[in-house]
Amino acid sequence: MTKHKNNDNDFSLFRAEFSGIKKLIQDNILLNTKNTKKKQFKQEVVIADLETEHFSDAFEPHLPEQGPVRYCREDTGKYLLKQLRRGDFPPEIILDLHGLTQVEAKRELGALIACCKKEGLYCCSVLHGIGTYVLKKQVPLWLAQHPDILAFHQAPLEFGGHGALLVIIELEDWQMKREF
Repeated sequence: MTKHKNNDNDFSLFRAEFSGIKKLIQDNILLNTKNTKKKQFKQEVVIADLETEHFSDAFEPHLPEQGPVRYCREDTGKYLLKQLRRGDFPPEIILDLHGLTQVEAKRELGALIACCKKEGLYCCSVLHGIGTYVLKKQVPLWLAQHPDILAFHQAPLEFGGHGALLVIIELEDWQMKREF
C-alpha cells in the first residue's frame, strides 16, 4: 500500500512541475525530390565512370613477390616506402572494403583517390581484409596503375596490418601540407 502511495505522490509532483508547459507546434515542410534524384543519379554515373578509368583487371604491374606488399613510383624516393612501413604517415582517411564485390571495391577506390585529391589528403588507408584473398590481390594491382599514387605499403599493425594498405597520393604543390 505504501508503494501505491509513493506513485501517487510522484505523479502529483510531476504534474506540479510541468503544469505551465505548452505543447510545441511543429511545422512540416515538404521538399520536391523528383528533380534532385535524377540529377544526383546522373552525376554519380559520370563520377563512377571517371573514377575507374585507370583500373584494369587485365594489366598486372610488377610488384615484389617477397616481403610485404609495396610499391613506389619510379620518380619517388625509396625513403618514402620506409616511412610508410614504419607508420610515419598516419592515415587522414580510411576506406573499408570489407564485404564489397570487385566492381564496388574498384568504384570506391577511385572515389577515395578523387576525394583525397579534392580535399588535399596525402595519406589514406585502404582496409581490404584477408578473407578469400580476392581484394587483397586486386587492390595493390589497381593502385599501382593509377597515375596519382606515389607509393603504398602494407600497413603497420596499428593501421590494419596484413589486411590494409597505407597509400600516399600525389597532390598539387598548393595542396601540400608537409614535405615528404
